[in-house]
Amino acid sequence: MEESVVIVGAGPSGLATSVCLSYHSISNIILEKENCYASLWKNRTYDRLNIHLGKLFCSLPYMPQPASNSTFMSKDCFIQYLDDYVSKFQLSPRHCCLVESAFYDESLKRWRIEAKNTLTAENEVYISKLLVVATGENSEGFIPDLPGIDSFQEEIVHSNSYKSGEKYKDKEVLVIGCGNSGMEIAYDLSIFGARPSIVVRSPLHILNKEVIYFGMLLLKYLPVSIVDALTMFLAKLKYGSDLSSYGIHQPKKGPFHLKATTGRSPVLDVGTIHKIRNGEIQVLPEISYINNAKVVFKNGIEKEFDAMVFATGYKSSVNKWLKDYKYIFNEDGMPKDSFPVRWKGENGLYLAGFSRSGIAGLSKDAKAIANDIKTVLSGRKENKN
Repeated sequence: MEESVVIVGAGPSGLATSVCLSYHSISNIILEKENCYASLWKNRTYDRLNIHLGKLFCSLPYMPQPASNSTFMSKDCFIQYLDDYVSKFQLSPRHCCLVESAFYDESLKRWRIEAKNTLTAENEVYISKLLVVATGENSEGFIPDLPGIDSFQEEIVHSNSYKSGEKYKDKEVLVIGCGNSGMEIAYDLSIFGARPSIVVRSPLHILNKEVIYFGMLLLKYLPVSIVDALTMFLAKLKYGSDLSSYGIHQPKKGPFHLKATTGRSPVLDVGTIHKIRNGEIQVLPEISYINNAKVVFKNGIEKEFDAMVFATGYKSSVNKWLKDYKYIFNEDGMPKDSFPVRWKGENGLYLAGFSRSGIAGLSKDAKAIANDIKTVLSGRKENKN
């Protein structure tokens, strides 16, 4: 079947792009490999997760967050918002539709998308003028190949499969990864009576959600350098001038500068720092090697663990099925170009959800993609006439 636009991925990026295209009366179809939309939010998040950014920065196009929602929403509240979004705009993604191949057919001047219905095992082919990759940055959980990891016979779990610390009571658990997920999982484990340790390899900024919200509001009016100085001052008042004695070091560059230039977010503290200071969570440096249940760290500490949770992020899987990925992606499946043209490639290829700037960023990209597609299709009609 032929469509004007095929969107691969029914996460917030794909949903937003579909709505923006429909706003311009551009026909489109969403293909989603899972059995539901927003599967990352619905199936691969831990129970304690809350939205750390204020709701002002968490709206999709053409539907603001309800006034009744609290400033900082729970995961369930945000999922309800997504459900309402799908219902309001009558979106109907094709679920259980696994895209296995997509390439640009030079003879047809069209994209050919080959997919498999995972319920019926039937093969499906879609032909489209334009293709939007909306699978995002969080396609597959990434677990690094640490020296000796194959010898660890206890439980290994990625953060996308972790739900709560309830079953880890009284167990020694090592959390690898000190981003927001890692820090919050360590906190969750401690709440449930586990004995968590967390690996912190790199300098990081620690802020609370109120400070980050304040900073994001200020960015509308002030330069990044001034906002960074203010937020770092507030963080110093909250956490003290130096956490290095606990194994946590602060970067030289400010949190919003790093977010803009590297995509690395500050850690939004949910109570983890208090537990680190109280000795309920131990901070450990980089791992040297693993020998069965024993983990040896760079500082010479050796410790045995009952489980390891890898909060080491995700990797893009787009290069596995997008045969002409070099139009827009590098070898790691990430955008070649930086802001502001990161969302557009060649031959009618677009990408949504790779901006590393949250819901607000993907919403902005969805609108830009739809506007550009409108211009492209309008130009083709004029050329035919």
